[in-house]
Amino acid sequence: MKEPPLITANTVLSILAVDYPVDKFACYVSDDGAAMLTFEALSETSEFARKWVPFCKKFNIEPRAPEWYFSQKIDYLKNKVHPAFVRERRAMKREYVEFKVKINGLVSTAQKVPEDGWTMQDGTPWPGNCVRDHPGMIQVFLGHSGVCDVEGNELPRLVYVSREKRPGFEHHKKAGAMNALIRVSAVLSNAPYLLNVDCDHYINNSKALREAMCFMMDPTSGKKVCYVQFPQRFDGIDRHDRYSNRNVVFFDINMKGLDGIQGPIYVGTGCVFRRQALYGYDAPVSKKPPGKTCNCLPKWCCFLCCSRKNKKTKQKKEKTKKSKQKEASKQIHALENIEGISESNSLKSSEASQIKLEKKFGQSPVFVTSALLEDGGVPQTASPASLLREAIQVISCGYEDKTEWGKEVGWIYGSVTEDILTGFKMHCHGWRSVYCIPKRPAFKGSAPINLSDRLHQVLRWALGSVEIFLSRHCPIWYGYGGGLKWLERFSYINSVVYPWTSIPLLVYCTLPAICLLTGKFIVPEISNYASLIFMALFISIAATGILEMQWGGVGIDDWWRNEQFWVIGGVSSHLFALFQGLLKVLAGVSTSFTVTSKAADDGEFSELYVFKWTSLLVSPTTLLVINIIGVVVGISDAINNGYDSWGPLFGRLFFALWVIIHLYPFLKGLLGKQDRMPTIILVWSILLASILTLMWVRINPFVSRDGPVLEICGLNCDD
Repeated sequence: MKEPPLITANTVLSILAVDYPVDKFACYVSDDGAAMLTFEALSETSEFARKWVPFCKKFNIEPRAPEWYFSQKIDYLKNKVHPAFVRERRAMKREYVEFKVKINGLVSTAQKVPEDGWTMQDGTPWPGNCVRDHPGMIQVFLGHSGVCDVEGNELPRLVYVSREKRPGFEHHKKAGAMNALIRVSAVLSNAPYLLNVDCDHYINNSKALREAMCFMMDPTSGKKVCYVQFPQRFDGIDRHDRYSNRNVVFFDINMKGLDGIQGPIYVGTGCVFRRQALYGYDAPVSKKPPGKTCNCLPKWCCFLCCSRKNKKTKQKKEKTKKSKQKEASKQIHALENIEGISESNSLKSSEASQIKLEKKFGQSPVFVTSALLEDGGVPQTASPASLLREAIQVISCGYEDKTEWGKEVGWIYGSVTEDILTGFKMHCHGWRSVYCIPKRPAFKGSAPINLSDRLHQVLRWALGSVEIFLSRHCPIWYGYGGGLKWLERFSYINSVVYPWTSIPLLVYCTLPAICLLTGKFIVPEISNYASLIFMALFISIAATGILEMQWGGVGIDDWWRNEQFWVIGGVSSHLFALFQGLLKVLAGVSTSFTVTSKAADDGEFSELYVFKWTSLLVSPTTLLVINIIGVVVGISDAINNGYDSWGPLFGRLFFALWVIIHLYPFLKGLLGKQDRMPTIILVWSILLASILTLMWVRINPFVSRDGPVLEICGLNCDD
């Protein structure tokens, strides 16, 4: 299981306690690993939710994930006037501690798998004992009759879903699991809107769904909105954000800019969708505004306009008359030949449309019917047992065969970054998206904060971009003639092209060291006019960056961290993703990079200092070493060659030190914890000792620059 059960439980609890009518939303949890641990943890979560949900709504607490609510270091009595709050909060905290003990007990029990596999409470074997070969499983924990909270109020529906897995079938990882979840939810509840949240992203703002609905149900432009994307915010990141996990330049500058074009791209979580847009339907066409009248123009101009319009209308009328006559003759001829069989034609057309829908959505009449309902809802006459049987059918392995699932419907297959591809297809259909940034962050999640895990996360994103670039869905040549705007297309092109910039970036980081080692300069001599142009371009780029930071509210520290990690990721993850993507797409060879933990520490942000060896560390380490060696060689050469060589050296040193400064967070990640000074002192001591030794050789008063000087002393030594 990838996510710890306690993290998943907190996410589920935050969803169940959201500020929204309980009869209008349901929570579906997809367990693609078919783990009995997840099933049992969800069962315990549903029991604890009967106490937690009414407590949250009674006292209006935030956030509604208990782990983060009870760990807040704030005054929890602020704005709380209810006399029973302190007593009930203390009792609820005790209940949550007991709940954590139960979850931890389940985790410890699951560490040792029995030889015969897991068994359920009734003694039957757990269907998911074989992860790659098991039937589909659906369990409704909450939301059915007779299950209420401790105060007798109705609870939202909570459903466990694990799709069928069989050998020989392609399951398409997360995208396939999400498509199975769409179909199950359509059969059981069929809400017109869907919220997609990763298991490690809890709802931090209980009014987030209401915020999204304001855009979706807007009477003027809401019908064209396919999804509302919220920015990603994270807990547990160190104050300096060494590896740019917050990614504020992307979320607070780039995404805001896209919101003014056709909307932000979909980032995989924290997003509210319109179900009809996920089904591959085109966006509704807005009516064009009425043309301008000529009341405000002179009479002669009006006369000319009217005369031109009259000529055009006459020509159109003549054409339509001729076409109508032809159509009428055809219709009369057709009626003479096929009179009396119109009823059979209507039946055939309905059958043809039904076959067309089944080819698109699959062989489930219940799901096909639900897909045609724009406002959602399920038939009142359908029994829960029949709906569950239909839901089991739509998560079977062969359901998507010979359909448009993953091609035009649902999450799109073909890349590990299915989020970019899915949002791109929606925008190509003419939909627009909205970027919503509430004052209180809507969602918060966990981020990989040590160097190796962060690089592997960036590697996966970059690999997905390479796969899209080499596929038929590449935004450079796909989607013309649809509703995708040009500036929006450029943003998607940028999102799939950026891994290719790793090649020039690698050259850029290598050249300064080569210049220092060979004594050549990277920048040739240029004229005064060319230097002015260069300075103007440099200043304009810097001014644009400053304006963007001011507009997006991004601090200089966050911007600089983003620049540093762009270089670190570019010469490691992006470069490896480029070669891995080329091997996978062109040669069909799949490669992977294993991560081995080497050390661990305890305490706050201890994971930040964990060192895990991975091959992604090779290229940036090499760049660091050769640039440091280049600096040492360059300074020593300048010392030996005299005063005249220091001028050209400063230009070469600037570029080399610029590379080293960008790779400095990577160097700190290699050296480990910040208070391990002996390691750092050792490295810098070697560097400084080399420089001081070379300087001593240069200024040694007993040895001249050209060696010992032999002078004629006047004595004849031959005598």
